[in-house]
Amino acid sequence: MAVELLWNGPQKSRLTIALAHSAGAPMDTPFMEFFAEGFAGLGYRVARFEFPFMAARRKGGHRKPPDRQPVMLDIWHEVIAQIGSDALVIGGKSMGGRMASLIADEVKARGLLCLGYPFYGAGRRDTSRIEHLLTLQTPTLICQGTRDAMGGFEDISALKLAESIQIHWAEDGDHDLKPRQRVGKTHDQNLTGALDAAEAFLATL
Repeated sequence: MAVELLWNGPQKSRLTIALAHSAGAPMDTPFMEFFAEGFAGLGYRVARFEFPFMAARRKGGHRKPPDRQPVMLDIWHEVIAQIGSDALVIGGKSMGGRMASLIADEVKARGLLCLGYPFYGAGRRDTSRIEHLLTLQTPTLICQGTRDAMGGFEDISALKLAESIQIHWAEDGDHDLKPRQRVGKTHDQNLTGALDAAEAFLATL
């Protein structure tokens, strides 16, 4: 069964970017809209989609827990089959980006773009979320807040991640890259900084 895709940007572009949502929010949040429209404005074709649990929530209004990992990986494979694997960058917000990271090497993605990576579960240190990042071969950009509760600067700077991975740090950003007001930066500034970093990254692919 085909996965419903939400498109932004031109029908043809040098790269197509497929983005999945987080565990707690759909594909059309202001955060996801910012990046989808931002990439489209840079001339890239962007596809967003929802995993079954989130699509069901949209239709029925009932909050369901995230699908099991095999289901989400199958959906990613279906999306890639629909779009085509040539010149494709995959990724997304939090859980969506993590699922993409698990198959990036397998599907030979041109690049991987993670917008707030959940290195650890809240209050946990789950190594299963980072083991594959030690050997990942796909060129990768992770945009991460320095105080992200799921992996901030102090936590992640101690890890020996694969050389293929670049990290853009959003100053004082949380898991949504949002800084505290007292820092003197705005959420828009951090989002724009992440988009600029992604633009530079995409230009190298």
